[in-house]
Amino acid sequence: MAVDIGKLVAEAKEKIAFEELSGKTIAIDAYNTIYQFLSIIRQPDGSPLTDSKGRVTSHLSGLFYRTMNLMEYGIKPVYVFDGIPSQLKKRTLEARMNRRREAAEAWAKAKEEGQLEKARTYAMASTKINQEIVESSKALLSLMGIPHIQAPGEGEAQAAYLTKKGFVYAAASQDYDSFLFGADVVIRNFTITGRRKLPGKNVFVNVELERIMLNDLLGKFGISNRQLILLGILVGTDFNTGIEKVGPKTALKIVGERKTPEEVKNYVKEKYGVEFDEDIDVVLDLFEKPEIREFGKDEFGAILSKAKPDANGVVKYMCDEHGFSKERIAKMAEKLSELRGVTKQKGIGSWM
Repeated sequence: MAVDIGKLVAEAKEKIAFEELSGKTIAIDAYNTIYQFLSIIRQPDGSPLTDSKGRVTSHLSGLFYRTMNLMEYGIKPVYVFDGIPSQLKKRTLEARMNRRREAAEAWAKAKEEGQLEKARTYAMASTKINQEIVESSKALLSLMGIPHIQAPGEGEAQAAYLTKKGFVYAAASQDYDSFLFGADVVIRNFTITGRRKLPGKNVFVNVELERIMLNDLLGKFGISNRQLILLGILVGTDFNTGIEKVGPKTALKIVGERKTPEEVKNYVKEKYGVEFDEDIDVVLDLFEKPEIREFGKDEFGAILSKAKPDANGVVKYMCDEHGFSKERIAKMAEKLSELRGVTKQKGIGSWM
């Protein structure tokens, strides 16, 4: 799973309103977002939305309506898709696959027994993204005139790079790995704000938009970005399992007193009698020097500006191809050209 430093990060986050992001370009972790839509947008028994050919369409519904909503706030979304994962992530991916297979089996059993609440919970845990879902997402975004970028490696690393270059204001993701990759500003709950029911409980919570500034986070704890990465490695990342019984607060104390990888390795071996399962210098390098696609300002600007909306194309794709309501989709698609070039506050302007 992604690095679990939520309890520490919580001390540096602030609640904001969507209006505060008007006119700003936001790099969105596409896989993270699509996964959320696939998990949440389901029928009562947990089945995803599908078209007449049995193709999953939950993600298309989420992408279309949520992206339109973001644009109505004057926000300029850019979706970033994952590329080929590092070999070090293989174990994490296999573990996720096993959990989803077990959840799918439990989902089928719960449906047979008529336990719809349990069925839906298991169904959400069984969510997976395949190539068809990725390609259909890209096709819809292209028709909407929404720029999207294919990262060579981790999408979060690519989004973080865009923030560091100043090409976008922030990276939007639920995972805290964004900070380890050096994202200057991270927005959480960007696509899932609203009232949500907790799985398995008759309890509802408000999910609000959050902003975390990397400099604020590092300043609060008096550590560098490299020390933050070492903290993540101690707790466990997608590329290593971390040290048993070392939580975020203990890890913070360790890296606060030991600033180099060698010092951390020696301390762990002496204190806990164990060694890291992966070479932490290699893991550190994955975060500090990730495989990303580099852009010049003009090149990136061209990618943003060449994306043009095709309202008729959207209607054909969503309605004729995938069975969505033509009346509702057509009405919203008519707004695309206007929203693609304006913000609520500043009127007509460039995308970047």
